[in-house]
Amino acid sequence: MSTIAPAATRWEAQRSFDQLGRPLRDVTFCVVDLETTGGSAAGGSMITEVGAVKVRGGEVLGEFQTLVDPRGEIPAFIAVLTGITNSMVVDAPPIESVLPAFLEFAEGCVLVAHNAPFDVGFLRHFAEQQGRAWPRFDVVDTAKLARRVITRDDAPNCKLSSLAKVFNASTTPNHRALADARATVDVLHGLMERLGGLGVHTLEELQTFSAKVSSAQRRKRHLAESVPHAPGVYLFRDEQQRVLYVGTSKDLRTRVRTYFTASETRTRMGEMVGLASRVDSITCATPLEAEVRELRLIAEHKPRYNRRSRFPEKAHYLKLTREAWPRLSLVRKVVDDDADYVGPFSSKKAAERCLAALHDTFPVRQCTDRLPRHGNRTPCVLAEMSKCLAPCDGSVDPATYGALVRRIRDSLLRQPNDVLGVINRRMEAFAAEERFEEAGVHRDRLAAFVRGSARAQRLASLVRCREIVATRRGDDGRWAVHVVRHGRLAAAGVIPAGADARSYVDRLRGAAETVRAVPGAPATAEESERILRWLESDGVRLVEVEGEWSCPVGGSRRHLAMFEAASDSRHAVVPFDERRAPSPVHRPAR
Repeated sequence: MSTIAPAATRWEAQRSFDQLGRPLRDVTFCVVDLETTGGSAAGGSMITEVGAVKVRGGEVLGEFQTLVDPRGEIPAFIAVLTGITNSMVVDAPPIESVLPAFLEFAEGCVLVAHNAPFDVGFLRHFAEQQGRAWPRFDVVDTAKLARRVITRDDAPNCKLSSLAKVFNASTTPNHRALADARATVDVLHGLMERLGGLGVHTLEELQTFSAKVSSAQRRKRHLAESVPHAPGVYLFRDEQQRVLYVGTSKDLRTRVRTYFTASETRTRMGEMVGLASRVDSITCATPLEAEVRELRLIAEHKPRYNRRSRFPEKAHYLKLTREAWPRLSLVRKVVDDDADYVGPFSSKKAAERCLAALHDTFPVRQCTDRLPRHGNRTPCVLAEMSKCLAPCDGSVDPATYGALVRRIRDSLLRQPNDVLGVINRRMEAFAAEERFEEAGVHRDRLAAFVRGSARAQRLASLVRCREIVATRRGDDGRWAVHVVRHGRLAAAGVIPAGADARSYVDRLRGAAETVRAVPGAPATAEESERILRWLESDGVRLVEVEGEWSCPVGGSRRHLAMFEAASDSRHAVVPFDERRAPSPVHRPAR
């Protein structure tokens, strides 16, 4: 059983370097090459020949070669390129016979190919066509590796023929499957020899190698030794034990290892690894628990190399005050003053846009002074522009102003129809006059209002619930259980096989963190949103709900999809001068 508690879990057992991955000397590779009638299996191209070599530790264990009946004419230019003619394949076995034989030959191996997406893509296509389950092969692409290792001084390009010359391959590639597979074996061994000098000794390091990772980063790969293969959170620390970076992963060791040998090319990450002297790990029962721990640790330590979630205390809220003449105000925190709050917003600019949308819709006062119940002041220019009911000079009675405030509260907490109607009419009017920039300003204000109010409505509903216990079956068949109290994750666990589910849930609830209702929320908005996403995901079953978990039927959330779609479409637009015609599909030259 795992509960959300501040204590960190350390993995104490020391492991040898080889345990960081599978040593290349112990891996059995199946190097495969295909000849085909064209470049696209989905487009109707067929396989005409399969060649493969099985090798381990530099020793050839076996070879596989067969022609394949393509059930059609081989194009003349393909016949000239490969030397495979129609007469050669007339008595060859069909792919329905060849594929299962090849899969049996390659069973338990790591597949290797030069331009692997092409060869593996063809094989997978015909496996799917035949209704065969594709084995979970690890794949190594020698073309991809070569592009990270070979320089212009070594070879003019990374074609198989060029690399065969660089590594003095014993077989010259000639566009026949077995010969090309044999040449690829020599290229693979040549690449592995070069990478060995760069500290790449395991399959995992080979698959994720990037020449952009510095040697200083690779020298620190031993920091991953204490990290387990488990879901959880990892923390990079410097020599003063200060937290540099916090991350999360479903497989901690695999993720941490990528910082030393993978294609992690972000400049700040390379700088971070250079300062790191230790990696701590906290194993978690579920991915959701890991996400929540990550958020809390980032907020606690504020690591300099984390860019997000470091300052949840700097949130912005929109407040509808409780006073004689209520008004709307931007604030930085929620307090226990019986006022209505909306937020937090993603930025101050978003909060200001939402405020502007409300001021465009409702003539509520905008001055910050505390007004007496009976006003006797000179009104400001907003009153002259009919943008304020002017309670300061007694132009409005408390009942009329109170009705306006109730409409504002209803728009924020229940139905956004008033705001939607006013802003949409303004956008239409500006658009009709081709004043598109001004229409865009109101569009952004409306989007900020809808997002902010929808977020507030969803979070408020969750926070009001004293407790929610929910469970979902994972891919491994086990049930993950989460206890949520006032929007905060209080406990997480996985029901052991054969255990009584009800008893386990009761024990988990009993050991869960005590969470009390406080002004605002006991958890950050980001944590509560992560929990909401999980609760709303497919397959979740509610075990217990103490309180009322609901959202208003006519709330802002039903309008959210429209604004998100509009935002996505704007970001997806590509200028005409940047568009390019699609490249023809073809098999890369070898």
